[in-house]
This record gives sequence, structure tokens and C-alpha cells, in this order.
Amino acid sequence: MVRRRMLAKQLKLLREQAGLTLEEAAPQLDFSVSRLSRIENAQVRIDVHWVRGMLDLYDVGGDRWTELVELARESNQPGWWKAYGLGDTSYVAFETEATRVQIFGLGYVTGLLQTADYARALMVAVPVERTAEQLDNEVAARVYRQQRLTSADNSLELVTVIDESALHRTVGGPDVLRAQLEHLARLAGLDTVTLHVLPASAGAHAGLASGFTILSFADLGEPEMAYVEHSLGSMILDKAGDVARAKVAFERVLSAALDPTESLSLVRRLAGG
Repeated sequence: MVRRRMLAKQLKLLREQAGLTLEEAAPQLDFSVSRLSRIENAQVRIDVHWVRGMLDLYDVGGDRWTELVELARESNQPGWWKAYGLGDTSYVAFETEATRVQIFGLGYVTGLLQTADYARALMVAVPVERTAEQLDNEVAARVYRQQRLTSADNSLELVTVIDESALHRTVGGPDVLRAQLEHLARLAGLDTVTLHVLPASAGAHAGLASGFTILSFADLGEPEMAYVEHSLGSMILDKAGDVARAKVAFERVLSAALDPTESLSLVRRLAGG
């Protein structure tokens, strides 16, 4: 999905540089204006043949053709999440392309650090209709995502602040919670994971309204984006002002949190209790 957005942005810029409006370019490409607009907003899959037609119409030099046609091919490759029934606009599609994620977890342990049993208990508690197969697939996909934390070729850096309340909430029952805390302690020892716990003694803080995530795409040169999940759904925020506010909020909860050593000690103490 990130590559599709990269390509869409480039195609829109090339049209504008060619001095063509949507209304002027669309009929020459045998598109409706609305279809071309959806392409430029990354709302639909971008066919390689369409890209070639646009590059020709916009009189783009040959040195850009190879780059953009290859980007079109990459953007159309089915993501691993498809096998689990997840869509291209899901959070997972963006996280897969990210190089670093910063997550504040308010009510539960961060998804990238969850055990299968803990994830299943959370999903069952949410009033979303799923078949048994869909539930199994979503749990498997959540666990699969953790592979990047130990990948040598495609690693993901995770910095997370977890509210202490999440460490006491008996999601799935005491045994599931204990196993989750033990799992959390193990993953906190990875070089790719930095764990902070926001203690209850911190009082009111910048993340009280909800948990949120900030995704960075250093290798792709794409701007950062924020993701917010709430009881009734979720949203991607990519406007610079929204992302800036999310970064300020994260820095504030981070400054109020325990350091990694203290955080790990707390998790281990709770797991042993």
C-alpha cells in the first residue's frame, strides 16, 4: 500500500508538471475523471499499462520509465497479509513497509508483542462478527508480524510505551496473562525492541484518550504517518499536523515512563506474581 501511495503521488506530480488538469488528462487516457482521481489518490490498483500510458502522455523522460514501471509492478505484488484475509488498506499493509514503529498501548499489550492466546482473547471480546476461520487467520497474522523483530534482512524497530494498567488486566484469565507477561519480558530483550512502562503513578498523561502508533519509512523516503485504533474502528492519519501532534504526545508519555531496565523489572515481577 505504501508503494502504491508513492507511485500515485509521482503520477499526480508528473501530470501537474505536464500542465494538464484531471479533466484534460482523463479522456486522453480513456479514463473517467473520477477514475484518474482515484488512481492519483491510491484508492485503486495501478496497472503497469496505465502507468506507461501516463508517462507517454506526460512526456516523461526515459530515465524515469524504468523506475516508475518497476514501482508499479512492486505495488501490485500481493502482500503476505492477503493469505490471512486482510485487505491492502489494513494497518498491517503499512506496518509491513515501515522500518520503525512507536506505539503507545493504553488498554492492552502492544499487538507486535502479543501471544496467540492473548490476541485471541482480545479479538473475541470485540463485538465484530468473525467466523472461526477468520478469527484463526487474524490471530495467525498478528503472530506472524512478530517475525520482523528477529529478522536479519527485514528488521523492524519497535519502541513501545505500555500503560501499567494493561499489565494487570487479566485478558484471557490469569494463566494467559502470566504467559503474556513472560513473552513480553523475552521480547523486551531483543535489540529491535525498546520497552517502557508508563506507571500508574504518572497520573494524567497525553495518551489517556487512546493508544496510537507512529510509523516511519526511512528506507522509502516516505513521510511518517500515525494510526489510531479505538472501540468503533481505526484511522490512518497522514497530514503533517496530525503526525506532529502524535509525535509530541508520544514524547510526553515516553518522558513520564519508566526506563527500559525498570520497565523490564516490573514486567518480570508481575509475571512471577
